[in-house]
Amino acid sequence: MNPADIAVSHPTPAELVATILFGIAILHTFSVKRFEVMAHRYPSGSIGENLLHVLAEVEVVFGLWAGLFIGVLSFLHGKEFVVGYLEGRNATYTLEFTEPAFVFAIMAVAATRPVIQLATRVIAALARLIPLPDALSFFGVALIVGPLLGSFITEPAAMTVTALVLKRRYYDRGMTNRLMYGTLGVLFVNVSIGGTLSNFAAPPVLMVASTWGFDNAHMIGHFGWKAATAVFINTIGLCAIFGRELVSMGEREADFDEGSLFAAPEERPPVPMWLVLLHCLFLAGVVLNSHHIVVFMGIFLFFLGVVAVTEEHQDRLQLREALLVGFFLGGLVTLGGFQKWWLKPLIGSLGEVQLFLGATSLTAVTDNAALTYLGSLVDGITDASKFALLAGAVAGGGLTVIANAPNPAGYGILRPSFGEDGISPLGLLLAALPATLVAMACLWFLPSAW
Repeated sequence: MNPADIAVSHPTPAELVATILFGIAILHTFSVKRFEVMAHRYPSGSIGENLLHVLAEVEVVFGLWAGLFIGVLSFLHGKEFVVGYLEGRNATYTLEFTEPAFVFAIMAVAATRPVIQLATRVIAALARLIPLPDALSFFGVALIVGPLLGSFITEPAAMTVTALVLKRRYYDRGMTNRLMYGTLGVLFVNVSIGGTLSNFAAPPVLMVASTWGFDNAHMIGHFGWKAATAVFINTIGLCAIFGRELVSMGEREADFDEGSLFAAPEERPPVPMWLVLLHCLFLAGVVLNSHHIVVFMGIFLFFLGVVAVTEEHQDRLQLREALLVGFFLGGLVTLGGFQKWWLKPLIGSLGEVQLFLGATSLTAVTDNAALTYLGSLVDGITDASKFALLAGAVAGGGLTVIANAPNPAGYGILRPSFGEDGISPLGLLLAALPATLVAMACLWFLPSAW
């Protein structure tokens, strides 16, 4: 497509404000550590300290700036326009809160003790088949099986389960900073590409699957098997680099002895199987109705009742963490709805290679689902360009916390392990870059199966 044929629209005042605030929110995301440092200059418990601590929460960033944007939008267009936009009734600017609500619900369900116990036992059983030290084999299987399960239980659920398993088995046991960031980068990239074995589990795939006619067979043949190859390469590479450290962790921890790595860290009786199966049914119910917010939220409310009744077999529900992630994604889609004016012409103006590289780069500063959705609106886009856009979007999904919808869930779960400074956005970017390059190479150079 010739760039000269692309009509670049002039932004309306609301679009311009949304883009400016979107850019500020991205800069804010990379600056949260500064706010944390500034908070210590104020008396403990003071309004100043509490405000700066809030501004230092990555999950709060986009929600705060989206709230400011809604205020400006009300001033520019009035209440009726804003309400119509928020309720998804605006024909020009699309907004859908189903995905943030789904991520909230699936994260809360997947983070429960019965689900984590089942996931841990499955990973442990597979790890025992590998003739390597327990700590190393469990680590590798978790980073392969967990992300690939995202093609069936959705990426947000896979991220939640895998991040919690890794946190309890490794992050909480004293990993070095290099290994913590290396694991985080591989986890984010593997989850982003691991959901491409189906046409419904990964948000960027879901946005275009119906419009472009991508069924499960197409996804497996053109994306899935390549992504699975990259997942294996990334994980094996990480295990090769940090193998000695992982093995030494197993040797110095009593919990790793004689296979007890796979035992629960606390001395509590295991969750009864009937409750594990019931939680799996709730998980399946939320996943199968992921496009119907009223249905899956109704199922979620029933789930809360079951958790209350079976409290003796439960850990603390991750409701606060899940709500923060939902708030983050809600803010992201609210600001993202007004970015069409520059993203759509840009996508339409790029050639195939440019589009692949551009999509990978743009994903770092925009949600990859929003990117593919806007690409689906481009008229006359070729099959090669469709592949380039989607491949780039999923390949770059691990570079930043905002790049892929499940990332805030993993970020929120693992952040406490990084101490007071939290996770450095630059550290995440650098840690995810090697795995991203592997994913790009596999998706672009490996042949399609059919």
